Amino acid sequence: MEARAGSGYRARLGSSIVTPHASPMNKTRQAGIDPVLSTLEPAAVWAHFATLCRIPRQSKAEGRLRDEIRRWALARGLSATVDAAGNLLLCKVASSGMDDAPGVILQAHLDMVCEKNAGTAHDFSCDPIRPLARDGWLLAEETTLGADNGIGVALILAALDDDSLRHGPLEALLTVDEEAGMGGAHGLQRGLLQGRLLLNLDTEEWGEFYLGCAGGLDVNVHREGRAEPVPGDLSAWRVDLRGLCGGHSGIDIHEQRGNAIKLLVRVLRDLESQLPLRLAQLSGGSARNALPREASATLAVPSGSVDALAARLASWQSSLREELPGVDGALHIDLVPASVDELMSVDDQFIWLASLSAAPHGVRRHSLSVPGVVETSNNLGMVGITPSAGFCNFMVRSLIDSGSKALADEIVALFALSGTVAEQAGHYPGWAPNPASPLLALCQSVYRRKFGAESSVQVIHAGLECGLIAARYPGLDMVSFGPTIRGAHAPGERVEIASVGRAWQLLTAILAAVGEGGASAESPRAPTAEAEGMS
Repeated sequence: MEARAGSGYRARLGSSIVTPHASPMNKTRQAGIDPVLSTLEPAAVWAHFATLCRIPRQSKAEGRLRDEIRRWALARGLSATVDAAGNLLLCKVASSGMDDAPGVILQAHLDMVCEKNAGTAHDFSCDPIRPLARDGWLLAEETTLGADNGIGVALILAALDDDSLRHGPLEALLTVDEEAGMGGAHGLQRGLLQGRLLLNLDTEEWGEFYLGCAGGLDVNVHREGRAEPVPGDLSAWRVDLRGLCGGHSGIDIHEQRGNAIKLLVRVLRDLESQLPLRLAQLSGGSARNALPREASATLAVPSGSVDALAARLASWQSSLREELPGVDGALHIDLVPASVDELMSVDDQFIWLASLSAAPHGVRRHSLSVPGVVETSNNLGMVGITPSAGFCNFMVRSLIDSGSKALADEIVALFALSGTVAEQAGHYPGWAPNPASPLLALCQSVYRRKFGAESSVQVIHAGLECGLIAARYPGLDMVSFGPTIRGAHAPGERVEIASVGRAWQLLTAILAAVGEGGASAESPRAPTAEAEGMS
């Protein structure tokens, strides 16, 4: 294994430096940068974000973007390594005179949550994101923007791109598959990283430094079904419940926003108690870590019951709007003609609706040690049920591993009562806070000096990759920060433009402070490959 800093980095990278104007990504950006982004400052950050908007980057399909960044990095004279999990590691030598400074790892994830409003033609596999600026915010109106975590990636690339910055040895760890299970962080190799300080840029509240996060796991439920023919006297209809705000299933879980799946199940259970209703299909949600905004059910009722069905749905729409004022006030329930070839069995219909009705969703417990912070929660994120088979997914989060395990066990036990298979998967650890972190002290000092105000220190009820990275590199000193982002994981996601500029100022000032000798005396070194073994 090579040395961690100084000459080791130089031997690995060589001395060839290519100016930014010679790099492929810069040529592309200058030729075709989005006109909205071309007017924003800092220009370098927004130019890199324009590249991320142009290239599709769904979870598990980040290869095209990763390859373009890798080509750009090599043309810039940086080293670029792709590990077995698909993560991209870029390295840049220290500024002159800063070879012996502690190595800093800048970390963000390449993928984004791909959500769009119903009826939107956007194809996330090939269409670019089209941002627009409004009242000081950048957003994508009908889709997610990908500011989570595209702005973090753009900040990192801009730092690597700027040879005028003062810094010690730099590494950039750009992970894959964060939004669909943290696959990249799960597969991160020991011995790959050399730095001993890590700045995660996946935080969504400017002015706050994050020092800990929730861990979590998934509960995946599956049940085989028995299809039955449709009697000739039934009329088929589709019930659509839409218009909810949605949001991040961790950060926004305490706001008690509506869950379209849970609400529609309530409606259906009421309908089947009033009408001879048979269910053919139930679906809702599109991401495990997003609050479901929309759900639909296809059902069949006697032709003479259609008016009663419509009246009952209108009553439910009024009741739910009253129950969920504010951000979910645009909720609407639509009834449209449909066609069905087969129906769920009566038993399957009962089991699914009863189980989903009883299944937990939302905040389970608040932390006793960190006031005001959610400790344990669950999100019923996706469901897809047909007459022949069905599934649903729960994402459980907790600051305490035993808390997430206990809640996941409850969900498994609930479905076991009906003989339905429920399995726990994808556990990732939380990030235990270290209030005595030298890196945190340096970041707070730089923030105070730069902006003339105090920052706050938080623990977040969401999954950052820091927990998994810390499991591979337990010696790392880590802090997370970033610009203000609202509505992550939902259409209308937006980032405050001014806070991106401030995040850039803070990042560059922290790098300079570390390069000048800050956060070095007490910071432990990352473990070596010999100490931990390669995997």
